[in-house]
Amino acid sequence: MIALSNESVCLMNDITSPKHRFSHSSDTLQQIAQDMLTYARQQGATASTAEVSDGFGQTITVRQGETETIEYNRDKGLGITVYIDQRRGNASTSDFSPQAIRDTVNAALSIARHTASDNCAGLPEQNMLATEFPDLDLYHPWLLDVDGAIQLAKICEQSAFDADKRINNSEGATVSVHESQFVYANSLGFISGYPSSRHSISCAVIAGKESAMQRDYWYSEARAASDLMTAEKVGQIATERAVRRLNSRKLDTMQVPVLFEAPVAATLLGHFVGAISGGSLYRKSSFLPDHLGKQVFSPNICIDDIPSIPRGLASGAFDDEGVKTQCRTIVLDGVLQGYFLGTYSARKLGMKTTGNAGGNHNLILRPGELTLNDLIKKMGRGLLVTELLGQGVNHITGDYSRGAAGFWVEHGEIQYPVEEITIASNLKDMYTHIAALGNDSLVQGSRQCGSILIETMMVAGQ
Repeated sequence: MIALSNESVCLMNDITSPKHRFSHSSDTLQQIAQDMLTYARQQGATASTAEVSDGFGQTITVRQGETETIEYNRDKGLGITVYIDQRRGNASTSDFSPQAIRDTVNAALSIARHTASDNCAGLPEQNMLATEFPDLDLYHPWLLDVDGAIQLAKICEQSAFDADKRINNSEGATVSVHESQFVYANSLGFISGYPSSRHSISCAVIAGKESAMQRDYWYSEARAASDLMTAEKVGQIATERAVRRLNSRKLDTMQVPVLFEAPVAATLLGHFVGAISGGSLYRKSSFLPDHLGKQVFSPNICIDDIPSIPRGLASGAFDDEGVKTQCRTIVLDGVLQGYFLGTYSARKLGMKTTGNAGGNHNLILRPGELTLNDLIKKMGRGLLVTELLGQGVNHITGDYSRGAAGFWVEHGEIQYPVEEITIASNLKDMYTHIAALGNDSLVQGSRQCGSILIETMMVAGQ
């Protein structure tokens, strides 16, 4: 172990401090936000909100051992929303000069003056705004220069090639670093913001030759580089997933149980979120209208929305409107307990905001007790889905039809890979006929769940 001197520790802390990582300090962003609100009020706005952000990212892709792309971005932006009574206008710019700020506010005011009044428009109630701002540990700079990122991507890709000789091509390995900060303020006196980071390593490879080629990939994403899967492991998993798909077959059309592997099972949560979000509900474009307090999943399903997870990919003390976030159980024993609402959609529905302006937070399907292998054995005979293709989901009716690939299972064991098939059902039926859950939850985004076994679906093949 190498001991660092106090001077070295102080220097490292200084280098990783947000004030040395971004183009503008947090104080500057706050001042810009306050200036916009002040000018909007002077020009006739009865209420207003402002958001100012600053960030940068670096993405390196290596393919076949050679550096393919080096991308670096440094972005900034500000947006202003003004209300003249209950008429709303919005404008944005990436120019932080005083004149550009005034011009942007004026543009928003002009839009508001020509917009129809909406009795649901306006800021949240003041007592709904966040007043406490715990440190959720969301900012972890990754001091990775271009050469270091290239080397890491090369290690990832080479690990994929080394893992199996049947890997003969690659779509590349990518290493991404992203850091940003923002300040949100409104004319009710709320002003807050914070820096955050998001880093990732990914790899996509191709196994086989000519018409028998198969592609697959893997990735790891986290707030802190120390929480990422190693580059070697990412490459190895990408290879394992590609190789296991070689010699795929087609299936006859039949109705059988379908097991969604964890990486694709999370899409089922995504469709659910869309159906119980305020915009879909008040527009009546949801397949779950008026289902609050009703059974929407099988009794073994509990889903929580948790904004307070340290280092969580969707954690935050307040939502996009400054409203305090809260830990909520969305589904308990299969029964829908609440919606995802911002202020506007809540008013349209005659309800209160749930602190979900901007969407769900860390949405977690409570895991079951079975491993993926246990679920395969429980299924006995059916289809294990590891990839979904296309967008064949009707969010108004719930009709579900998507291309798929995966593995055919007989006697509780995987028999062979399959491809060029379609799985179909209705989401309401799928949700209420979940037979079992896996304990293999993945953290690859804001929606986390293990593998999900559906009792029966139509599988259309040749």
